[in-house]
Amino acid sequence: MRIAMCLLAAGLLLSVAARAEIRGQEVSYSDGTVTMKGYIAYDDAVKGKRPGVLVVHEWWGHNDYARNRARMLAAMGYTALAVDMYGDGKTASHPSEAGAFAGEVRRNLPLARARFEAALEQLRKHPTVAADQVAALGYCFGGSVVLEMARLGLDLDAVVSYHGSLGLSTPAEPGRIKAKVAVFTGADDPMIPPAQVEGFRQDMDKAGARLTLVSYPGVKHSFTNPEADHLAARFGLPLAYDPAADQDSWTRTGTLLKEVFRTGK
Repeated sequence: MRIAMCLLAAGLLLSVAARAEIRGQEVSYSDGTVTMKGYIAYDDAVKGKRPGVLVVHEWWGHNDYARNRARMLAAMGYTALAVDMYGDGKTASHPSEAGAFAGEVRRNLPLARARFEAALEQLRKHPTVAADQVAALGYCFGGSVVLEMARLGLDLDAVVSYHGSLGLSTPAEPGRIKAKVAVFTGADDPMIPPAQVEGFRQDMDKAGARLTLVSYPGVKHSFTNPEADHLAARFGLPLAYDPAADQDSWTRTGTLLKEVFRTGK
C-alpha cells in the first residue's frame, strides 16, 4: 500500500503540471563567479505578468524533484524557477557528497546570498513575471536557505520551508523580516528536534515575524519527497515520505501564496 501511494504521488507531481500548457526551459545565470543552471516553468495560457516563485532544492542538488515542483507551481498560474545553489547544475549521488556541497554553501552566507540573489534577478527579469511579487520555497537544505534569506531582509512576499533545518546562524533582527514565513516540519524528524523547532519559534517571535509553523505528528524528514523511502533504504537515512503531510503542506502553501500576492506584504 505504501509503495502504491508513493507511486501515485509521484505521478501526481507530473500529471498536475501536464494538464496545463506548461512551458519549461533550462536557463543559465551567474553570480559573477560561477555559472548556475536552473529551470524555469510557466503556463503560456496565462495572459500578462504573474507572480514568481523560486524553488530551492534539497541537499541532493538541482534535480527533477525541484523541477517537478516548479512545474506544479506553473500549473497554479505562477512562473517558477528551480534554482541551482551549487553551481554548474551539479548533483550528489551519495549523502557524503550532498553534505559537502550543502556545507560549502551553509558555511558561507555571503556566497549563499549571492547565488540566491542571482536566481532572484533571473526570475524577476523573465517577461512573464511581475517583478514586485516573488516568493521562495525550499526543501531540506533549500528550506534553511530561504529562511536565511528572509532573516537577511530580502524583498520577498513569502518564504516556505519544508523539512528544512531551523538551527539558523544568528538571531533575527526585530523588524528586518519582510516576508511572511511558513515552516512545515515533522515532529519525529531526528534532524530537526523539538528543541530546535521551539528555539526557532522563539527567535521569530522576538523578531516580530509573521510565522506559521506546522509540526506533523509521527512524520519524519523529507516527508514531501516520494523518493524518500527509497533513499532511506539505500543509504540508511531517517527519511520517510508522508502523503498526508505532503498534501497538507502543499495546500497550505497554495493558500499562503494566494493571500500574499493578492494583498501584498
